[in-house]
Amino acid sequence: MLNKCLKQYFASTKQVDQLNFKEVFRHAAKHDLINLDEAERWLAYRDNRNDTAHDYGEGFANETLALLPQFIVDAYRVNQAIQSQI
Repeated sequence: MLNKCLKQYFASTKQVDQLNFKEVFRHAAKHDLINLDEAERWLAYRDNRNDTAHDYGEGFANETLALLPQFIVDAYRVNQAIQSQI
């Protein structure tokens, strides 16, 4: 959904459609849909998500659980950004 909000900043919708997950959040920060700190956290969330395919240990699970409170706040904030653009 965030990529739909970015379409107004690109010459074509095809350019936006070709952005990967991390690029979407970088451009969202660039265009002030979210702030830079939020974008950095989203990149970290994505890295953590990707790591779940390779690490099943208790330490990793605890690291992931520690991210959840801020993730909820950031997810709410992204939703607000999307809703304000619709």
